[in-house]
Amino acid sequence: MDPMETLQGNFEQIPLREYAERAYLDYSMYVILDRALPFVGDGLKPVQRRIVYAMSELGLAATAKPKKSARTVGDVIGKFHPHGDSSVYEAMVLMAQPFSYRYPLVDGQGNFGSPDDPKSFAAMRYTESRLTPIAELLLGEVGMGTVEWSPNFDGTLKEPSWLPARLPNVLLNGSTGIAVGMATDIPPHNLREIASACIHLLDEPGASVADLCEHVLGPDFPTAAEIITPRSDLVALYATGNGSVRCRAVYTLERGNVVLTALPHQVSPAKVIEQIAAQMRAKKLPMLEDVRDESDHVNPIRLVLIPRSNRVDTDAMMQHLFATTDLEKSFRVNLNMIGLDGRPQVKPLRQILEEWLRFRTDTVTRRLRQRLEKVEHRLHLLEALRIAFLNLDEVIRIVRHEDEPKPALIARFRLSEEQADYILETKLRQLARLEEMKLNAERDALEAERAKIDVTLNSKARLKTLIKQELRADADKYGDARRSPLVEHAAAQALDASELVIAEPVTVVLSTMGWARAARGHDVDAAALTYREGDAYLASMRGKSSQHVVFLDSTGRSYSTPAHTLPSARGNGEPLTSRFAPPAGARFDALAIGDDATRLILATDAGYGFRTRFGGLLANKKAGKQVVNIDTGARVLAPAYIKDAARDRVIAVTSEGHCLMFSVADLPELERGRGNKLIEIPKARLAAGGERLVGVAVVAENSGAVTLYAGQRKLILKWADLVEYGGNRAQRGGLLPRGLRHVDRIETTG
Repeated sequence: MDPMETLQGNFEQIPLREYAERAYLDYSMYVILDRALPFVGDGLKPVQRRIVYAMSELGLAATAKPKKSARTVGDVIGKFHPHGDSSVYEAMVLMAQPFSYRYPLVDGQGNFGSPDDPKSFAAMRYTESRLTPIAELLLGEVGMGTVEWSPNFDGTLKEPSWLPARLPNVLLNGSTGIAVGMATDIPPHNLREIASACIHLLDEPGASVADLCEHVLGPDFPTAAEIITPRSDLVALYATGNGSVRCRAVYTLERGNVVLTALPHQVSPAKVIEQIAAQMRAKKLPMLEDVRDESDHVNPIRLVLIPRSNRVDTDAMMQHLFATTDLEKSFRVNLNMIGLDGRPQVKPLRQILEEWLRFRTDTVTRRLRQRLEKVEHRLHLLEALRIAFLNLDEVIRIVRHEDEPKPALIARFRLSEEQADYILETKLRQLARLEEMKLNAERDALEAERAKIDVTLNSKARLKTLIKQELRADADKYGDARRSPLVEHAAAQALDASELVIAEPVTVVLSTMGWARAARGHDVDAAALTYREGDAYLASMRGKSSQHVVFLDSTGRSYSTPAHTLPSARGNGEPLTSRFAPPAGARFDALAIGDDATRLILATDAGYGFRTRFGGLLANKKAGKQVVNIDTGARVLAPAYIKDAARDRVIAVTSEGHCLMFSVADLPELERGRGNKLIEIPKARLAAGGERLVGVAVVAENSGAVTLYAGQRKLILKWADLVEYGGNRAQRGGLLPRGLRHVDRIETTG
């Protein structure tokens, strides 16, 4: 025979596409059914079920002495779950962490992780564990005929296919998992609320989701963070099985500081501190001075935020932190689980409770039937003892004289083989008169129990009543108050970038070569600052760090930037050409600082100007925007600020000593343009460059004053002096005193 023919007979040839499809489908079904999704009956994944069952088989009840976790893990992977020990131990640790499980099933002793780092738990050789009291809800009825048993992976042992949960554990502790093509995200819930909803559904089988939500108010996480999701969204979530829940940290005020006492589920305090510190380093939290972690055993969560001053709006600051850190977090909800039909499905709340109640009804029925069998079996044996008591002499004679007493007893008293064996195995002391009385009492009690079980099994109403009584008893024994308060809030919104800047006084300085910087405070001698070689002071303006600065170039274009972004005055600043893109050959001649509503006068030394709004000067692009139309050879002057357009006066002074005061109201308000003539300058003088407008100032009526500078001399003109120069716009104005007819600049005084 050809060896190749023999070899070919040992395997099957199939197309690669078919093989890959079959293999992937098998793997998918394994992951879905045997790894990632919980079963609606007991709410456990296979690895969790095997851990709990293995611990019960090791005798690790809540009252037992704990054993090394390695012992439990060894039993689990050796008997039931042939996978890696690290994955089994991690699943076990998760069930022991009170910050991960709402109702932990494992009582861990040793380092089982912390909220800062849930995976910082010690190795299994160092920790010890046992079951918690609430695990009795899963294991209490295992040996009562309530579950199906299946062979373990090597067929040497039997393991339960599910655990007979006395409460819907799938909702109590929730579950998360990623399968193939699907995932599950079931949040934990409050035991008392779930039990109450089950009882209501038993009483009212037609109850709607809205009715059930009167009992199940929402998820109940292990932490005390607030659930801010609106009730209507929660009802919709439970109606569809899909949605999201938003949680927010809880804080209080202590001596002006903000103290965080609860964080959203699975949020690490260390991560929150790092997120806040990162914003502080980036200067995006100027209202916050420091953040401290004061958590300890007494206060598991205590993060202290220290504002810069008592003027900080702590509510606005916390709204910003909620929006930009994990202090407010949204949790996806996807109620996907394996149903009683063995298929994965996203189930609404009503369907989950209905399926679990069917599961519980079947479990209680199985338990009662097995108990009924045991009661009837015991009564069967007690009947044999009763016959022995009534015919004691005959029984003794048969046992003494017959070679085969068992058949004789069966024939004489019409007994079963089991009854005959029981009589023969009975000790003589059990045949005493006192024992007979005990047996009669036991028989009466068992007959009463049998009657009660019979009635319960044959009555749906009584069976339902029994289930409700057990639900109430378990809720009273293991239930607790809700931890996650329900407080409806809108999702937090981050503050605008401008609102995050502290409004500190600053002086913005511009040099002749177009370098800008910002010095803290208003008591800054800008001219005395150091400048680069060949550079010098040109202009400065006082304002606040929260305001915008506008720079005007020689072509009449404006460029804007936030004041707090300018470099410190400790250095030489930075060239504005690195921020903006002015036309070739243009220079920066003036600057202004203010808010959107600020009003000011823009003028050129050609004697023209107009009123405008500061917000109209702001430009969002590097190329700026055209604002002032400049005559050939003219330059932009320093802007003058208006406080009251109806009462303020404009002072215009030329280089030849002509001064004119007129009402601000005489100037039109424009967004851009050349403006109107402010003061008359003869064209011949203007063309020859002999006379220019030196500057403009704005003073308040009846109280204003200006200071004029002419070389080393200066003159302060108070209101009484300025009245002499009053007139109408575009007039020539009056001559200043001798010695001040070559004015360099003008400033508002006071």
